[in-house]
Amino acid sequence: MSEPLPAPLLPPADHDVYDGRRIRWGFLGAGTIAGQMAKAIADVPGNEVVAVAARDASRAAAFAQQWNVPRSYGDYLSVCEDSQVDIVYVNTTHPHHHRQALMVLDSGKHVLVEHPLTLNATQATQVLHAARDRGLFSMEAMWMRTQPLIREVERLVGEGAIGDIVRVGVDFPVAFDYEPGYRLFDRSNGGGALVELGAYGATFAWLLLGQPETVQVIGSLAPTGVDRVVSMQWGYSSGATASVFCTSQASGPRRAVVMGRTGWITVEPDFARAPDRAIVHIDGAREQHLSMPSRRYQHQVEEVERCLRAGVLESPLVPHTDSIGILEVLDAVRSELGVRYPQE
Repeated sequence: MSEPLPAPLLPPADHDVYDGRRIRWGFLGAGTIAGQMAKAIADVPGNEVVAVAARDASRAAAFAQQWNVPRSYGDYLSVCEDSQVDIVYVNTTHPHHHRQALMVLDSGKHVLVEHPLTLNATQATQVLHAARDRGLFSMEAMWMRTQPLIREVERLVGEGAIGDIVRVGVDFPVAFDYEPGYRLFDRSNGGGALVELGAYGATFAWLLLGQPETVQVIGSLAPTGVDRVVSMQWGYSSGATASVFCTSQASGPRRAVVMGRTGWITVEPDFARAPDRAIVHIDGAREQHLSMPSRRYQHQVEEVERCLRAGVLESPLVPHTDSIGILEVLDAVRSELGVRYPQE
């Protein structure tokens, strides 16, 4: 069976590049998730949002008023060129992430790009390599990876609490009414259950087992040509397997299970969205109940701040190789299902 992967280490910063001053954020995008991040940043001392841009200047202005942001713009380049911005958070729809992230980096700013990082692995590689070539920090905003409970599960598994891993199983079903123009079903907008939902399950499995050696897939498509049901089976030479399921047409528990030779761990009811509870079953009998309250996006903000103040170019919690590798798997799955975006 597969030996558990060690949990990432977080060495403390021995200096502060910013000499104690606040980290100043600029936003590209002013939608729902931008509001969630703005609240998180406001709640983390040492951080502030100083600029926001949207294609609609009035929308950016309304966001700035709501979240007490001093400057708003009706074009994205202005945020990138704002001399008071240290890092730009790209939270537009993901077909635009590649171009906009490169624009941020070309302006000499650090960048946090909302999940999914880009449409495909080729674009992700270009963005992350461009950041490293320029000596700038970059990270995919896969906030699940910064959650305390997920990190604790990683630690327990890595230390052998349930023995060698035999199987990881992850389900992420969410029922959406079919509307061809809705972004989840819009192929031109990078739609599909896989990139929106399945990436969380793929990330969870990857955290514990690493890159799969074989991938098998079955699924079905919506009339617009994007995936609506995806079931992946990952195989490893150790004999371990991972089952990753996602769908946009059914309701059910968003649950993750890790099975080992001497016990198992369940994370539910929602493993991906600020999970705070898990049960560790040891030796098939003894149970350990974990309860670790989540501060949602604040953990992600704190990790970005830690990296920036330490002067490092990537986070050990969200390494570049993982962001690229997971997208490579998702690209291959989409190809097998026949899903291709017009921008590719």
